Parts: sequence; C-alpha cells; structure tokens
Amino acid sequence: MTPREIIRAVLTFDNPPRIGLRLPAPFGQDFISGHWSGGQSRALEPRRGEKWRRMDEWGVTWASLTNIDKGEPVEPAVADWKDLDAYQPPDMGRAEDYVKAAAKWQADGNQHYRTGSLPGFTFNVARYIRKLEYYLCDLAGEPENIARLHAIVRAELLKAIDRYAEIGADAILFCEDWGTQDRLMVSPAMWRAIFKPEFAALAGRAHEHGMFVLMHSCGRMTAVIEDMIECGINCFLFDQPRLHGIEALADAFGGRASFCCPVDIQTTLQTKDPVRIREDVRLMIDHLGGKSRGWRGGFIADYYGGNEAIGLTEDVQEIACRAFAEYAGY
Repeated sequence: MTPREIIRAVLTFDNPPRIGLRLPAPFGQDFISGHWSGGQSRALEPRRGEKWRRMDEWGVTWASLTNIDKGEPVEPAVADWKDLDAYQPPDMGRAEDYVKAAAKWQADGNQHYRTGSLPGFTFNVARYIRKLEYYLCDLAGEPENIARLHAIVRAELLKAIDRYAEIGADAILFCEDWGTQDRLMVSPAMWRAIFKPEFAALAGRAHEHGMFVLMHSCGRMTAVIEDMIECGINCFLFDQPRLHGIEALADAFGGRASFCCPVDIQTTLQTKDPVRIREDVRLMIDHLGGKSRGWRGGFIADYYGGNEAIGLTEDVQEIACRAFAEYAGY
C-alpha cells in the first residue's frame, strides 16, 4: 500500500497494515501538504522590545518579542464595528493561488495523502480580525456584528475548500485552538449556538467534495468533541493528548474519530524519560489506534516541530519517533 492508501485506511478504520506516520526523516511521512499562496504579509517597523512586526493578508498586525514563535495579534483589522462594511478580506477563490499546491501534488505521483491547509475555521480567522479580547466580549454583546463578520470569513473559507477539491486534495487541515488548560474557551452552550453551524457548513462542504477534515486544537476542549464529530471532523490533532486522557478519548470516541498526536508535549516529553516516553507511544497505539480495542486504524503518530519553543532538544523527540516506528505495525 502507498502512504496515501494507508492514511485512507487509517481514517476509515479499514484494516491498515500500520498506524499513520507524520514524522521527520527517516522515521516516515505519509502526508504531503498544499497551501493557498495568496496570503502575503507586509513587514512593519518593530516597536520597542519587538523582534518583528508585520501585517497579514487579513489586515491584522502581528508582533513578537522572540524569534521562536509566530507572535500574537497586536492590532485588529476591524477596530470598530462601523469599519466592517468597508472591510475587504483576501480573495481565497482565485485559481492561480492553488497552482503551486497542484503542481506539488502532481509531482508526488499520488504517493502521499494530500492535505489542503486552511488558516482555520471561522473562529480562528475572526478572532484575529477583531482581536481576541474584544472578540470574546463581542460574542456576548454584539451577536449581529459577529454574525456579519462570520459570514465574510466563512465565504472565503468555502471558496478555498472548493479550490482544494478541484486540484485533488484528499482532506483539508486547519488549526483552531479552542481550549484553556482546563476548559473550553466559551461555554459549550455558546459554542453549540454560534460555532456548531459554522463547523457544519465548512466540514459539510468538504464532505460534499469527498474530502476528509483534519483539525488541530490545543487545550481541553473535550466538551465539544462529540459535536465536532457530528459536524464532520474526522481526525483530531492533539499535541496534549493527556489533557483529555488517552484512554478516555478511546472510550468516548475511539473507532469513530481518528487522532494524530505526538507524545504529550507538556507532560511526558518534558520528563525526558525514555521509559515513560515509550510507554505513552504504546498507550496511544493500543488505545487510540485500536490494538487493544478491537479495531484497526484511528491513530497517526505526529511530531511537534518547535522544540526550542517547548524547551526540548531533538534527541528527546527522537526517542518517541523510534518507538512509533518500532510499534507501528498491526
């Protein structure tokens, strides 16, 4: 089986010969990503203490105090709701902005699983446009304006999903951090009222095209995983699987949704203990991957790409990579 066929079998629980792999060389990589090339940021003059400052394609100004992170929004694109009528988002529907992704996939010769990257679903984009602290207040106090902003963002994301389908994507992949360390960022009731329809619309469009939906999310957003599955999320990328509970995830969602995880970056990897790291690898494959649960599929081994940001060296994650490769087969 090709890597592409293996990931299809993993995501559909269709008797794959091994778990999926999303690891650096030489440990195995089943995926090939494609990106919208229309996003252009503009460098701005850093202010006191900043390493860099830039404005992205959505009109959001970002800055960072270090060179090892992606920074944070410091100025919104829409500072006052009266400016929303004149706001112009980037056009994510231009065919020319997907030519590079299409060429990359064509050159691969159908060997790897093709994921088209989105900047998020509605929440992840809208919260930057408005800036998070204002946006969270707006959810309660400005529902009509929030709905208008969401409609603008959703329209562009739908265009992107359609374009990825046209060039042959197997799935869309997006990042949208929804949790703090102990709970969802908004109440489950608010999530279901405002954001579940957004998930259903966007994931539903991907499924209409025959594409799967892969979602990265940090934080403890366990309360709405079931809702997300109902909306069409097929695979969850969790850097902190222990935040939810590895066996608890398998108990509640195993065999229905897949999980793509490194060894937990906040707990287990931080021990730098080879025994504990290898134990977590076995635990995830046994439970999320179904080895001890009666199904085959559902787990993809992942790698966290920012070692410096989490205070680790490559050799620590290499322990996990070697264990994933060793235990990968069913």
